[in-house]
Amino acid sequence: MLFRSWYFMPRMARKKSSSGIYHIMLRGINKQDIFHDAADRIKLIEILNYYRDICEYEVYGYCLMSNHIHILIKEGKETISQAIKRIGVNYAYWYNSKYARCGHLFQDRFKSEAVEDDRYLLTVLRYIHQNPVKAGIVAEAAKYRWSSYSEYVNQQGIVTNINFVLGILNPDTGKAVKIFEEFMTAENEDNCLDVDDKMRKQLSDEDTRKLIKQLTKSDNVLILQQMDKNERNITIKNLKEMGCSVRQLERITGLGRRIIEKA
Repeated sequence: MLFRSWYFMPRMARKKSSSGIYHIMLRGINKQDIFHDAADRIKLIEILNYYRDICEYEVYGYCLMSNHIHILIKEGKETISQAIKRIGVNYAYWYNSKYARCGHLFQDRFKSEAVEDDRYLLTVLRYIHQNPVKAGIVAEAAKYRWSSYSEYVNQQGIVTNINFVLGILNPDTGKAVKIFEEFMTAENEDNCLDVDDKMRKQLSDEDTRKLIKQLTKSDNVLILQQMDKNERNITIKNLKEMGCSVRQLERITGLGRRIIEKA
């Protein structure tokens, strides 16, 4: 009886930020990829911009990884849950239409943490910008196209309110940018909402996508979801034999772990 009571315990309420600022992480369901090309990422950025005017939130930083999104955001006239729901639903609708799929795209509940002071805000922002570096995608944050890092360095806030953070660092914008670059590239052990998605050394995700496209003769890596069961299982078996891990295939194709393991 004690076990049953624990099992059905309701989820803990999301911690409210007194500053209104949150670090948000949205991840694909089953850790599957939610971005497959530049157009997908551009669409998400457009959605962020669109709802910024409606919800009146402020974005202080972001990074679009292959299967998850980090956003440093201050809620506006709508709650953070309402704003993130708008963003997620809109992108999922567009994504499902583009890739001829249905169902949920993101995990049921996004992760969040309250950001209550300037020091932690800068730490979170560095963590967000360092995500692709620590994942082994690029050697330095400045080389990654799909984050807010370049907006700060180039002093062009497209999505991001760069003036808020730069103002914390120094009243002089030029000096603030130099301090920003030094802080963002400094060695660190930051660990904020870690998603535990490290790049695999034996076979990269990009290599896995190429193999899927070669074996299926399709540019759509989600095609496995629509294939005949026997054909799909043969393809998955071949991919595993070529070095693709179960976790990679689950993340990239959107198929369930049990389906991949049984193939």
